[in-house]
Amino acid sequence: MKIGVLALQGDFREHRISLEKLGADVSEVRLPEHLDGLSGLIIPGGESTAIGKLMVAYGLLEAIQAFGKTKAIWGTCAGAILLSKNTGSKQPLLELMDITVQRNAFGRQVDSFEIDLPVLFLNPSAPDYHLTFIRGPIITEVYGRAQPLLSLPDGRIIAAQQGKLLATSFHPELTGDLRFHRYFLELALSESVN
Repeated sequence: MKIGVLALQGDFREHRISLEKLGADVSEVRLPEHLDGLSGLIIPGGESTAIGKLMVAYGLLEAIQAFGKTKAIWGTCAGAILLSKNTGSKQPLLELMDITVQRNAFGRQVDSFEIDLPVLFLNPSAPDYHLTFIRGPIITEVYGRAQPLLSLPDGRIIAAQQGKLLATSFHPELTGDLRFHRYFLELALSESVN
């Protein structure tokens, strides 16, 4: 199975390393033709406006929209913003997931934080997952075909799924815990429909 990581800006290298530890064949995506032959794509954290503008400049916005109709895509932090249908601000979006996202919901860089939470859908008996938030978004609305997967103790949604599309507000690639990357590989292999 071949998985792509959008490599325009952000922490794409860390995702690549995590996927390779799981034995995936990984390629960096910078042009539309780099999507050919992929089973899935990760859109990493970074700056969502910059990534969106670069996707437009390189002809990737429409190509990824078409890819996401049948293939697996996982957006982490900025990637979750780009997968959403609405952020309340003007910026290029893929508009693939039935979610609304609030950018920088936790504040500025200095307000970044970490928390340990149980992630039952990954493995009910496994230890808590260490979540890292860096200027992370919150998923404020989940509707249509999307489903919430994980929330903070105060109820704010930090992960959602729609078929083979996955959005997370945090950065699993920074933890060394490969459970989310393994889950995404399973999504990429699944027969589910977006």
